[in-house]
Amino acid sequence: MKKEEVIVARELAKTYHRGSEEIHALKDVNFSIKEGDFVAIVGPSGSGKTTLLNLLGCLDSPTHGSLMLKGVETTGLKEKELVKLRRDNIGFIFQQFFLLPTLTVRENIELPLLFHRRNGFSNNSHEILELVGLKSRAEHLPNQLSGGEMQRVAIGRALINRPKVILADEPTGNLDSATAHKIMELFQGLNKQGLTLIIVTHNVELAKMARKTIHLRDGEIV
Repeated sequence: MKKEEVIVARELAKTYHRGSEEIHALKDVNFSIKEGDFVAIVGPSGSGKTTLLNLLGCLDSPTHGSLMLKGVETTGLKEKELVKLRRDNIGFIFQQFFLLPTLTVRENIELPLLFHRRNGFSNNSHEILELVGLKSRAEHLPNQLSGGEMQRVAIGRALINRPKVILADEPTGNLDSATAHKIMELFQGLNKQGLTLIIVTHNVELAKMARKTIHLRDGEIV
């Protein structure tokens, strides 16, 4: 069965202006990501990794080029249309966990449901808690968790809306090597269940745990 292309980037570029200076953060990159891919975007600091991830997540607009997400051309869409596209298709995981300290693990995971109610869309937080290995910690607060557990909460929160794609920016950056490896194993398990994952990392060894790798240097794929 032929897999659908979830993301298609063509001549995608991003230029910033610092005074009279032009910063070419991303230079005409081309690639496609298919349903069920697990892709690591790797490169040194300043290579354009986070810029690319922000474009893929429709958090920023390219200077020029084309970006298709689930068959929709995103360039030129209005902000309201981009919000809906993100909400319906993408789950985000960041290096900083961004957990609300007064909410329990379960409540933090369920938080996106407050903003995203669909007909026939049920609360599957119990299933998510089990999936990320936090069923026994459901009523704990963030300050009672380890770094690895907090990242698992962030992963669960990204999964609650059943996204088509997970975008993760340095998801293991604040974790020790053993915990980082466990988080990558969790990503591998999610990918085996059919989830499409795109992660940004500077850790080449962890990137090897993905199925595909995109290497960036100075804003270009190498």
